[in-house]
Amino acid sequence: MAEYGYFLATEEFGPAELVEQARMAEQAGFESLWISDHFHPWNSAQGQSPFVWSVIGALAEAVSLPIGTAVTCPTLRIHPAVVAQAAATSAVMTGGRFRLGVGSGEALNEHILGTRWPPTHVRLDMLEEAVQVMRQLFTGEEINHYGKHYTVENARLYTVPDEPVPIDISGFGSKATSLASRVGDGYITMTPDPALVTRFRKGGGGSKPVSGGLKVCYGADRDEAVRTVRRLWANQLLPGEMGQILPSPRHFEQLEPLITEEQVADAMVCGDDVDAHVAGLSAFAEAGFDRVYVNQIGPDQRGFFDFYRTKVLPQLQGG
Repeated sequence: MAEYGYFLATEEFGPAELVEQARMAEQAGFESLWISDHFHPWNSAQGQSPFVWSVIGALAEAVSLPIGTAVTCPTLRIHPAVVAQAAATSAVMTGGRFRLGVGSGEALNEHILGTRWPPTHVRLDMLEEAVQVMRQLFTGEEINHYGKHYTVENARLYTVPDEPVPIDISGFGSKATSLASRVGDGYITMTPDPALVTRFRKGGGGSKPVSGGLKVCYGADRDEAVRTVRRLWANQLLPGEMGQILPSPRHFEQLEPLITEEQVADAMVCGDDVDAHVAGLSAFAEAGFDRVYVNQIGPDQRGFFDFYRTKVLPQLQGG
């Protein structure tokens, strides 16, 4: 049976709100937490983007649930040695309940220092080397690394957990999925595609955990929920590589007129139909996912958690 967690959206909510949502998630019966890692929101309507590592520190004190990033890019905006230190400290603060989810990133967040935004194959090569650097540092030993993309000299993490931080790798296409199967401790992907799960497992992932996420908008008025999704998260429905290559929130805003309410209604779970919510999440379990994380779009967070506590999670968890 799959495990169901809650996905905290740093693009839409500030630190205090995220901590309160984590508390409500634990009380509602969710089993773990994901949290996004952004420098910018996708658009100005979302309106937030706190530093994820500060929020994780607060979450470690507020809840007892496992926490993971979904996902951190450890290649350009922040050097992998610094990400390793942040992840190791998070694991210590949570008593080993932290997993580091990593991916090749988006220009939206990673180009802010003026660094050239590389093509996909280069970003994946950088990600693989970054994982190597972080794993060396998680040993707590002094390391020197002279690689193609990164140099690390006389670096040692003194605050490390008893066990190395697990690193889950995000992938949406065949190359990233193959990378996850070779070097990841788990695999993250955001569509319930059994072919990707099979590629991961047969490529070397074996029985390592596969995790996915789904955004929904609970509300008694389905039409209003659809409008809320279109206003806040139209970027979810942009095709192709635009999510990886557009450099700023205003560029995503320029494309929002291309996304219609009808497209949102067809593609995303909106409203208060229990069966629709159960089906949306069950699709991941049926595709072979081990962990499924759901995020509520919009302001009705308390209503969402009550709805899932009483009606949705009991069906998903066999209660």
